[in-house]
Formats: sequence, structure tokens, C-alpha cells
Amino acid sequence: MRKSLRGRRFVAVGTLVALLVATTAAPALAATDPVQASLDRITAQGVPGAEAVVQDGRRTRVVRSGAGDLATGKPFPRNGSYRAGSVTKTFVATVVLQLVAEGRVRLDAPVERYLPGLLPDRRITVRQLLQHTSGLYNYTDDLDRSDPEALRHRGAEPAELVALALKHPALFPPGTSWSYSNTNYIVAGMIAEKVSGRALTDLIAHRITRPLGLHDTYLPRRGDERLPAPHAIGYLPFNGKLVDFSDFDATIAWAAGGLVSTPADLDRFYGALLSGRLLRPAELAEMQRTVPADLGVPGAGYGLGLGSIPVSCGLFWGHQGGVIGFTNLAGVGPHDRRAAVVLNQNPPPAGTNQYLFAAMDAAVCS
Repeated sequence: MRKSLRGRRFVAVGTLVALLVATTAAPALAATDPVQASLDRITAQGVPGAEAVVQDGRRTRVVRSGAGDLATGKPFPRNGSYRAGSVTKTFVATVVLQLVAEGRVRLDAPVERYLPGLLPDRRITVRQLLQHTSGLYNYTDDLDRSDPEALRHRGAEPAELVALALKHPALFPPGTSWSYSNTNYIVAGMIAEKVSGRALTDLIAHRITRPLGLHDTYLPRRGDERLPAPHAIGYLPFNGKLVDFSDFDATIAWAAGGLVSTPADLDRFYGALLSGRLLRPAELAEMQRTVPADLGVPGAGYGLGLGSIPVSCGLFWGHQGGVIGFTNLAGVGPHDRRAAVVLNQNPPPAGTNQYLFAAMDAAVCS
């Protein structure tokens, strides 16, 4: 059911501050738990709530700060659903690399081979899409955010999103630089559908979520706006207030960021991926061949739908995601310690990213 902004909850700034004071203070625990301390710093920045779900062997730990629902003050539900944003890219890259292993796609073949006439520059390759070295303009920079209610129900078809990007010239010749562009993964999703003859939603289900038992992870179809319960409220800052934007048509993000999941599912997914359960060694090695990338952390690199981020105990492999209402970071650190950190606001306050990465470092290293 579609929800009108007139019927949704708004939280005034004064109320938000009062709730944060009531829900984020945990000085005794924070002093001994670096994950809790990092989450408390995030909510102190003004983010309503934050949660980390850490899996170390068979042990699962859930750490929370702030509120999952500002109207009630309730914390994040344990392992609730949320919109995972660009974490979707790792799933899409995995599907494409499985098709590579089957000989149906070649990484260094031009996109033109699979989608004739779609892109004006016929030199762009599949690898360059997956690694953000194509030079394609980021279509999400052109989405109109001035009317949240219109954006909530907008949805889109993949070709429409590519057309938005192609109104702009290329950022650079393909393969000569790196620039994060959601357009790359819209095109990659289109390739996967074209060569397989199946919808991307079904490919992800058939090749990843069902084999791994990820019962709460899926890519929504056009018109599916409802975020499954239980879930924290996903907030959008708009006109000085926080708007409940949990429900919307995520096909405006599709293969670039439309996935719905849970922290436990993402812990399981990244653990399976990095341990070789989803890809052969050759394709996993290609996924982990990185180029220097601006991911907000010095020394970071980007492979094929997978980022490498230095942490205090070694190297973290995973992906950050941000979509209206939710911000998250999920992946695997040294010694197979898996973690997903979720915030229920997007875009978050300026400077929040450093605390998000600090929370992940604490989760996989402490």
C-alpha cells in the first residue's frame, strides 16, 4: 500500500535531540566495548539509530545504539530487514562472474557484444562496468529529490536509467581512471538478464539466496514498495525533519542498489563469497584484483563489485551501501570475522562515514 507523506511520521529536531539523549548514553559499556563506543558516536552525530551484527565462527553478537523508531523509542529489531543499497553490487558482480565461469560472458569483451547499440562508446568492457572504470556518468546525480513523495513511487526501467546517464558526456575514456557510477551496474544487470534470459531478481534468487538459505534477501520488482517487517524505520532528512522513507519503489536503484536484506544474511553471504562457495578460484581472484579507489579510507581499492579496505588488523573485503533511509557497510575481516553495520538514515550527517568505518574496524578486529 502506498503511503502519503501527510500520513507518515515527522520528527522535529528538538524531539530528535531529546530522544538521542535518552537512547545513546552507554558510558560504562562503551568504555569496554569499542563496537558500542563507535555506534554511540554515530548516534551522537544525529543518526537516529545504529546496529552491528558480528559473526565470529558460530558466535553472533548484536550491538545497538539509539532508536530504530523515533516515535516509539524502540531500538533496531534484532536482525530486521533493511535496504542494503550498493551492497547489491556485490550480488550482481557475483552473478556476472558465475556467467563468466560458464562461458556466457567474457570480462574483457565489449558491452556492445551483449547489448548492441546501448552505449555510444563501444570500447567499454564488462570488466570496466564492474570496476567503475568505464567513465559512464552516474545517473543518480540526475534524480529529482525535491519531491520525496513523487520519488517514493517513481520506480524506473533499466533502459530509462541508462538514458539519464547518457545525456551527459563520458567522464573519461574507458579504462583510464576510476569513478563510482551506479550506471555501471544498471548496465551489468541488463547484460546478466540478456545472456541468461531471466530477470535479475530471479538470477539472484536462483544463484545466491536460495543456495545459501538467505531467506530474507531479495531484489524487489517494479511496484513492490513495502519493506518487510520487522524493520527499523528508514529516515530521510527533508526540510529540517526526518521523514519515514522505509517504503518506496527501489527499482530506481535496481541492480545498483535495490536489494533488501538483513545483517545476518549479509554476514552469511560475504562469508560464503570470500570462502569460495559462490565462485571458482579464478573468478574470485578476478573479483579481488583491485585498482586504487576513493572509498573514503586511505589505501582502499575496488575490485569487481568488492572493495578492499585497510583495517587495524589487516584487510576488510566488502561493500558500503547507501539508499534513501539506510546506510550500511558489510563484509569480512581477517580470520573470517563477518560484520554488518546498519544506520537508519540516508543521507547521514556530514562526517558520519569515519565513525561507520571505525565501527566496522572494531567489529572485525577487536
